[in-house]
Amino acid sequence: MATSRVFWIDEDFDREHAPDGISRYCAEVQGRASEFAESWGDISPVTFAATAWRLATELRPGYVRWHRRIVAAACLRSPWDGSLTCEVSLVSPWPAELMWTRQWCRDRGWRDWPQLFGQYVPPSEQDLTRSPHLRASLLVQAPVPLDDLPPAPAGPEDEVSRRAQLAVAVAARELNDLIAPMVQQLEAGLPASS
Repeated sequence: MATSRVFWIDEDFDREHAPDGISRYCAEVQGRASEFAESWGDISPVTFAATAWRLATELRPGYVRWHRRIVAAACLRSPWDGSLTCEVSLVSPWPAELMWTRQWCRDRGWRDWPQLFGQYVPPSEQDLTRSPHLRASLLVQAPVPLDDLPPAPAGPEDEVSRRAQLAVAVAARELNDLIAPMVQQLEAGLPASS
């Protein structure tokens, strides 16, 4: 099965909507440089990378985009050993045990994830008053390799924006490597061949 991207950086949108004509994300990083203060001069790139990822995903629309099955994706510093970890929530079909027989439904009109223009969305407040919803999801929690992450800047004058862009690109690549095969299998809707 060929692997495709499920995380990508939208460089075109970033440039087209940049207040400086260069990068909307870099402008955001410069404006919120104080949020990186905990990582200045750190021997580990983890805190810096996690902050860069958070800012990239908080932009609306995000600097990092993701597949329609991905509901949320965070890169975090592990409280256990300080390594970089991820938490990714994926929309999933109902488990086979619930699909085998639908006796549990009892004709109550259970609904799956609503979709709006092909995107999975939470049910509206109105939807929840009309029928029950069972939204299956998977939570992936995994380590993210540090090998290619840029070093944390020494301070706010040390090319913070460029290093943040690089950290986000590396994290997106690593998450693609980890998550894309799962998303492809979910999209195929068929059991994988052994």
